Order: sequence, then C-alpha cells, then structure tokens
Amino acid sequence: MRVDHPFVRQIAGLALAVGLVTTSIPASAQAQSQDEFPKGKQLTIMIGYGVGGSDDFWARLIARHIAEYIPGHPTVVPANVPGAGSLLLANQINNTQPKDGTVIGLINRGIPFEPLLGGINTHFDPLKLNFVGSPDRDTAVCAANKNAPVQTVKDLYEKELIVGATGSGADTEVYPSFLKNLLGMKFKIVAGYTGSREILLALERGEVQGICVSYDTLARENIFKNGTLRLLFQAALKPDSRLTGVPFAIDLAKTEKEHQALDLFLARTSLGRPFIAPPGVPNNRAKMLQSAFAQTIANSSLIQEAEAAGLHPLYISPDDLQSIVAQAYKAPPEIVALTKRAMGH
Repeated sequence: MRVDHPFVRQIAGLALAVGLVTTSIPASAQAQSQDEFPKGKQLTIMIGYGVGGSDDFWARLIARHIAEYIPGHPTVVPANVPGAGSLLLANQINNTQPKDGTVIGLINRGIPFEPLLGGINTHFDPLKLNFVGSPDRDTAVCAANKNAPVQTVKDLYEKELIVGATGSGADTEVYPSFLKNLLGMKFKIVAGYTGSREILLALERGEVQGICVSYDTLARENIFKNGTLRLLFQAALKPDSRLTGVPFAIDLAKTEKEHQALDLFLARTSLGRPFIAPPGVPNNRAKMLQSAFAQTIANSSLIQEAEAAGLHPLYISPDDLQSIVAQAYKAPPEIVALTKRAMGH
C-alpha cells in the first residue's frame, strides 16, 4: 500500500489528531488509560450473520488487527450469531451482553432504523447505542439469475421474481419488500436463510431466482463472476461509480412523497457496516474501542487484504453514524408512515 494512498492520508490525519490529544493528557491519566480494557478478559466481536459474505469477512479481518491498538492487547475472538438479519444480535448486545467494553458487534445497517419504521421485536433504543465505526460504505443491488423470467427493472413490474431472504432488517428481505410495496415491483420473498452465502447456494440449486444484497458481497462470488447473475438496479442515495449503466432505484419514484420515502429508507446505506457496543459502556472504554477501530481501518496490511478481496475501505466515524440515525428519526410523520407501510410494518 502506497503511503500516498488517499485512504491512508484520510486516516493519517485522524491518527495524528488522536496522538496530539494523547500527548496533551497528563502522564498519570495516560497510565490510567492503559488499564481501561478489563485485565484477563478477551474482546469478542460478534457477527450478526453466518460464515461467508462481506460482513463476516470484514469482522474477521478487523479481529485479526484491532488488538494491536487496544491497551493490554487482549485476545480477540470473532463469533457468528446469525438470526433475523442481525436483529437477534442487536437485541443481545443491548440487553444481555456485558457493558464493560469486552463485546462489540457487527449488525445490519438497516437495524438502527427498525424501531422507527415499525420493526417487530426491537428491544433496543438506537439513539442510545454506542457506535464504534464502520469500515466501508457499500451499495445494495438486486440481481436475477440469467434464466429467470425477470431480466430488467421493467420486467419486475410485469413478472414475478422469487428472491431469497434472511430476516427483518436485512437487505435481502427489506429491499424487495419495500420496493414491492412502494413501487409495485413483483418480488416474491422466500425467507429463513441464515445469510447471503446460503441464499447464493439456493440460487445455484434453483430454489430462488434472485437476491438483493450488497454489491461487494455479490461481486466476490463465482456465481456473479461467471455471469450467472444479472444486475437489475442499484439502491443507494448516490450512484456507485462501479455500476455504470445499472439503473438507479431513486429514479424510479413517481411522486415527491415516494422520493422522500426512498430517501428515508435508503438512509441505511450511509451507515455502511456499523459496529456497535452496548449502551452503558463507560465513556473512556467506548472512546478506547472507537480509537482502536479507527486505527485498525488505517492499518496498511488490513487495507491490502480488504482490497485484494474486492472490498473498498472507507472509514465512517461513530459521530457520523450517530448523526445519520438521529436525522432519520426527525423525518416528517407522514413520510415515516408511508415508509412503514411500504415495509409492511
């Protein structure tokens, strides 16, 4: 990785700022900060998905590097906890996991919006979660098998496409459900898969015909590389430069209210892959985890590994994540209601 790589320059500034703050703290306070991670304990990185896919890859990649930047250099253990599109994990982190900084988790970017948009079994307050950061920002896409009756966005208004899904809040379920209800696309959703890898295997077996998922996840799979899948459209607030010529979902809105509902729904894309810690974690430990996460994403070895796997590191700060979520919760009630109806809530 070149030293002048733009991403390295971006994080270098952050690291310098952190360093300046650290050098301004009295020696006694610095010594105390070195003991912030609980002695004799490990850091568990919980992953709200099954093994495989970009989210699992990112969490395990971060787990291999983050101890270097945590005082005491604890053992770091990744643990997959799939269920309900990572809603299960969000509830666990909020309610049953220790609040001492020894557990963080990667959840789906749509989960923080579930309480606002009528999701069921949401036992957490997203405005009180401790966001740790995100390693990238990816674009969601919907794709169909080349043998499916649907091959274009126009086809989706006339023919049914059977797509695989995990659970509430996950891209695989919420994108087709929302677009079906808001814009009239003819998705048929088959839920219950544990992750994107299982859905892609189901595609190969012919159980389903399509999938809505992050582009980075899809682009790493042979089923996409070999031309078996055709991209129908991209879904984000801004077009992805890698997807030239792929239709843009936001352009499909027919009215201003539909456009606003799409804006609210697609706010999730700005969260990337959010890592969270439980509410109630002591502030100094939350800051320690956030700083370690930022420095980890700047690690040149991590960047090389990520880019070699077809991923695109882009650090998103905890403050930015919190601001995006808070702004969504200020949306006009009529737009929230329209978005909830479109999501089937």
